[in-house]
Amino acid sequence: MVPWLEPGTAFPDTRTALSDPEGLLAAGADLSPETLLRAYSLGIFPWYDADYQPILWWSPAPRCVIHAHKIHISRSLTRHLRRSDFTVTLDRAFESVMRLCAAPRADGTGTWISEEMIAAYVRLHTLGYAHSLEIWQDGQIAGAVYGIKLGGLFFGESMVSPQPNGSKMAFAALRALAPTLGIQLIDAQVENPHLLTLGAELIDRPTFEGLLKALIPDAPRAERWPETEWSRSLVLTTDD
Repeated sequence: MVPWLEPGTAFPDTRTALSDPEGLLAAGADLSPETLLRAYSLGIFPWYDADYQPILWWSPAPRCVIHAHKIHISRSLTRHLRRSDFTVTLDRAFESVMRLCAAPRADGTGTWISEEMIAAYVRLHTLGYAHSLEIWQDGQIAGAVYGIKLGGLFFGESMVSPQPNGSKMAFAALRALAPTLGIQLIDAQVENPHLLTLGAELIDRPTFEGLLKALIPDAPRAERWPETEWSRSLVLTTDD
């Protein structure tokens, strides 16, 4: 059994997370900005089906992470980037990105992003803690990623590819912009084959939580990301 949390109560020690299902730590609490920021600063995130589950909180181990400067850009993606005409923006369409990520996909994923989750993360976006990166082609979003930024850590929540290679293009742009945005590490939470192709690796709980302490200040500040619109040259300057 996992503990039930009332709003405002402290999260349990992450070392008490279950191994089956992997990483389940607690249930309950709420999705207020205060709760979400406290959770992410501890490496805890919500993931649940709003149709039949309470809010569930997770802290899996090992943890899937990507060092921003190690995001892998394959030769085939490099060719795609050179052939494609696109622009890159930040925080231009945060809610739209979330709704694209929430839409059912061919593999059946995406529907866990409920209206409750969208409202909660849009609040964090308005406060300056949740952000999105968009790839645009012909006036439409071709790929995107969104997540929470605390200090030097970007907690990647979800990505989407309305067009072929869209999410990979978004990660290529994220790698190029990481120094500007102060992103050193991306938390990808749980591994999957797509993330591994992008350079993700698995680290144990002590290592991950050590990085949390090193990269996230005691009082992480809200950020306003640049409103610049970049051309594809931003990504093409990134080494393969």
